[in-house]
Amino acid sequence: MRILVVTVVHHPEDARILHREIAALRQHGHRITYAAPFAARQVAPRPHVEGIDLPRAAGRDRRAALRAARALLAERGQQADVVLLHDPELLLTLPGTLRRWRRAGHSPVTVWDVHEDTAAALVMKRWLPRPLRPPLRLAVRAAERLAERHVRLLLAEDAYQRRFGRHHPVVGNLATVPPEPPEPPGDERAVYLGHLSRERGALELIETARLLAPDIQVEVIGAADPDMRGPLTEADGEGVLRWHGYLPNDRALPLLSGSLAGLSLLRDQANYRHSRPTKAVEYMAHGVPVVTTPTPLAADLVERYGCGLVVPYEDPATAAQAVRHLRADRQMRRRAAARGWEAALADLNWADGATEFVMCLESWVKEASGGPTRPLRSTSPSGTAPAGSRPGPRS
Repeated sequence: MRILVVTVVHHPEDARILHREIAALRQHGHRITYAAPFAARQVAPRPHVEGIDLPRAAGRDRRAALRAARALLAERGQQADVVLLHDPELLLTLPGTLRRWRRAGHSPVTVWDVHEDTAAALVMKRWLPRPLRPPLRLAVRAAERLAERHVRLLLAEDAYQRRFGRHHPVVGNLATVPPEPPEPPGDERAVYLGHLSRERGALELIETARLLAPDIQVEVIGAADPDMRGPLTEADGEGVLRWHGYLPNDRALPLLSGSLAGLSLLRDQANYRHSRPTKAVEYMAHGVPVVTTPTPLAADLVERYGCGLVVPYEDPATAAQAVRHLRADRQMRRRAAARGWEAALADLNWADGATEFVMCLESWVKEASGGPTRPLRSTSPSGTAPAGSRPGPRS
């Protein structure tokens, strides 16, 4: 198949887009054109894909990015069997584009990969004036229902099903799990992997690192929102933590192995209550005990598999206490690490989900051309997660 993958929001090295979905499609012999904000993010396309540079959509003004994306879809969409969209903003480009494709006599299978609860995420957009957030939430929900009538949907979480009227395949945020047990967790450093924002607990992360220094170093891997770059740079300069900045997935993941703990200090936000933090799955996959706030799906992982500790929201002192507890109890941290890796290998492994993802797209193309189809099983483990917090860390 010829597949056009488009994003104007995500980093071109996004793990879900590039390192999981595009990699899986290439392994099955499909040809990829990848349109993303390469120049804006100062990265080059990987040699195994045809890269097309697009402006980045950021903040309030997204018009230039959407204009460029609309022009690209009008020109290159007709040459594709599948158009895979990764941003809700790109739905705005489709009304005229779909009509143009139909007039040209070729309409590719158009797929929206739903990464998050878009309406819930609006409350965290600091560039969006507060009075606009409630009406925009309603507009987003209406747009989602409209999109469901005209394009195919892939969901990153089972819980997203309730936003839509029909059932859609779930392609969960799983990890590529090493087939052999990783090195045991050490006792000198903790790690954080992922984007850094106020809502994702960046301030709590800095304070936790301050409480752990100097005997336990916290290594932080990820890009940061503008308002968090100053505090992180200052903490790095003071030796409180080491901030690596953004690293591609294939450079970031090796830094996890041997860590005492992996931190996930998300705040209590609606968008996080039914999303499983990918960082927690990555920690498990690389044999790193998880220390997480009680977002329901993260707490469920820890409590179901016994792979770490759960600490209250916005409580750096208890988070630091949990890390020190793991350091003091060598047997506990090794047991948590082993259980996490075993669970990730058995239940959260992208190697199992990759083929299902590719089969889904192939099935939709066959259906569009009148051929037989195959159903997709969910690649996201189901289960009910507990809510709420407790006064101290729990395993």
